[in-house]
Amino acid sequence: MARRFEIDDTNTRQYRRYNAAGTQLTMRLLTPSENSDPVGYFLASVNDLFEYALQDMSDSDIVGITIQNQVNQDDKPIGINFRRKDQLLTDVIWSVFERVSKSNSRFNALDTLIVTVHSVKMPVRLGGNKIWEDRSPSWLIYKMS
Repeated sequence: MARRFEIDDTNTRQYRRYNAAGTQLTMRLLTPSENSDPVGYFLASVNDLFEYALQDMSDSDIVGITIQNQVNQDDKPIGINFRRKDQLLTDVIWSVFERVSKSNSRFNALDTLIVTVHSVKMPVRLGGNKIWEDRSPSWLIYKMS
């Protein structure tokens, strides 16, 4: 299946001190074909975009996303707050897009967009039971007996 978006540029930056990474995608959504539903095509293309942007992250990583129009930089970027990747549902993404489309009449999804994905890799502990050894000094054990 062909992608519904075209990537112009990709920049990745590592923040080793904070165990974090930032990826900036400069991309644009492709126009739908004549016989397809434009709203359904838009939904599917944005879903494909987020799947592509989040493909290298594990479910426990903390992810924050901003989307900005490259042509019109006067507008504020669209932001999705930091949350675990497994909690980043399509309902959250669409509620943000809905608020932006209602408040900003100039927002054009077919313009070149800058999508910035910041992720923080969280350490995952395996749990496990610790075996506590008797670390009492021998003189204490001798006096107690």
